[in-house]
Amino acid sequence: MVAPCPKVGLFVTCLVDLVRPAVGFAAVKLLEDAGCEVAVPAAQTCCGQPAYNSGDNGDAAAIARQVIDAFEDFDCVVVPSGSCAGTIKVHYPDLFAGEPAMLERANRLAARTYELTTFLHEVLKGTGIRQQYRGVATYHDSCSGLRELGIKDQPRALLSGIAGLELREMPTTESCCGFGGLFCVKYPEISEKMVDAKAGDIIATGADTVLGGDLGCLLNIAGRLHRHGSTIKVRHVAEVLAGMTDEVSPIGEPD
Repeated sequence: MVAPCPKVGLFVTCLVDLVRPAVGFAAVKLLEDAGCEVAVPAAQTCCGQPAYNSGDNGDAAAIARQVIDAFEDFDCVVVPSGSCAGTIKVHYPDLFAGEPAMLERANRLAARTYELTTFLHEVLKGTGIRQQYRGVATYHDSCSGLRELGIKDQPRALLSGIAGLELREMPTTESCCGFGGLFCVKYPEISEKMVDAKAGDIIATGADTVLGGDLGCLLNIAGRLHRHGSTIKVRHVAEVLAGMTDEVSPIGEPD
């Protein structure tokens, strides 16, 4: 089996690397099961999103140069995070608007970069996903993925093929969880109210699992659900799609 985009570079993301490596392993499994050749460049670091969101375009551009160097030779770049994928696809070209040579390289990388569920659904057509998950899940749409990249139907289409899984939508699935990277640091009181509302809406669905595609949001939600005394499991969508839920505890719980 030959994948439509065989040579894939996985951009792991900082949170996956340092907090939840299982998401990275799940992404590799999903891509390899679909026939892709996957590599994880050792030279990759942060995508530069925290610096960019702080207005530090100089450091963000320096980081972006390193990312472009590391991933330039791949057919496709896949990212298990809407916010990091959005940084590369949407904001890297903005960073180099005044540098024609770098702008061309940034645009080339942007055109070949995909958020994981978008790549699995739109490029690989769900190839190799034949898993099951017994439970009722609700899905949180993260802001960057939804608003910058249009990620909405893709994860749901993939989850519809998971045997035993019932997806029960909450009415506020598109509402921010209050994380927002530095937003939760700058405006903790507002952030806390937002995640409280999100946790309440998740609990109200009666679901036993909440899924999403951005680890920052999921960590924020998991922490708040725990403070509410909830036993709802929190997982990255890749873990369910790859059938790896028996191998690692839900997010926020000790392994």
